[in-house]
Amino acid sequence: MRLAASPSRAEPSAAGLARVEPQLRELMSLAAAATALPPWARSLRSRQHGQYMSRVRGRGMEYDESRPYQPGDDIRHLDWRVTARTGKAHTKLFREERERPIFVALDYSRSMFFATQGVFKAVQAARLASLLAWRAQQNGDRIGGLMFSGQEHHELPPRRGKAAVMRLLKHMADDAVRCRQAPITHNTEQVLTETAIRLRRLAKPGSLIFIVSDFQTYDAAAASEIARLATHTDVALLAVYDAFEANFPEITESAALRDSRSLLRLSSVSAQQRQRYAQQFDERHEELRQLCREQRMLFAAVDNTSDPLAALIRLFSR
Repeated sequence: MRLAASPSRAEPSAAGLARVEPQLRELMSLAAAATALPPWARSLRSRQHGQYMSRVRGRGMEYDESRPYQPGDDIRHLDWRVTARTGKAHTKLFREERERPIFVALDYSRSMFFATQGVFKAVQAARLASLLAWRAQQNGDRIGGLMFSGQEHHELPPRRGKAAVMRLLKHMADDAVRCRQAPITHNTEQVLTETAIRLRRLAKPGSLIFIVSDFQTYDAAAASEIARLATHTDVALLAVYDAFEANFPEITESAALRDSRSLLRLSSVSAQQRQRYAQQFDERHEELRQLCREQRMLFAAVDNTSDPLAALIRLFSR
């Protein structure tokens, strides 16, 4: 299989811009659709203040249980009786009512600005993140965000109310334009690992974190950091993909793929190469599923032609 890339200055028309960049007006309009999502309590481990009790790692009114000490635990909460009895340090956990910080981590790496049908993966990811942000606001939770790419990380601390959602959506739309037009860089191998490390610093214990990405840079280091993140927070992974990535089409003649920045020419793709390509995609998604099973995280694979609301409803109904 031969691949040749050449620069392309073709920009999408105004009518086609919504397919390649998230549009603020559309993201705002998803508020009504978000009401169809079930409350987090039906699907996730920790729960929200006001309507139900939450099982969180922190100080509270009522002792719940003790578990082995983990790095980062507050030493003031050590359970000395269990520690003395077992010979190993244990930490007390408490049941308490508290507000729930929600984070949406949105991948704007170069690989997200791609599609062979439907919308760019970055657009689908922004739609998913917007639905989650609106639902968090409707639940009374605080909402924050982290937009990341090979060039930058943009952090928004959690805040309450519609103003917080609007702030997040505007950054989603603005950052997408900047990241899509940024110079191509190859220093993206550790972007997912670095993002998980940042989230571990930003998110307090008991937070709920949604990572929306194509996970092209997922590797052992990223898996390790995401697992550490899941130790003190609830995490859901939403893997966005294009049909081309899941099943390389049969090519009998020279073909070309174009995004807004470059042109990629393909030829001589053998059946064996197509099979290996599809196998790599399946293996990466299976590794993500296995990590989620081990760490009790939610996982969903969402293609860029499907209804994002329906995909989230399926996720939370499991």
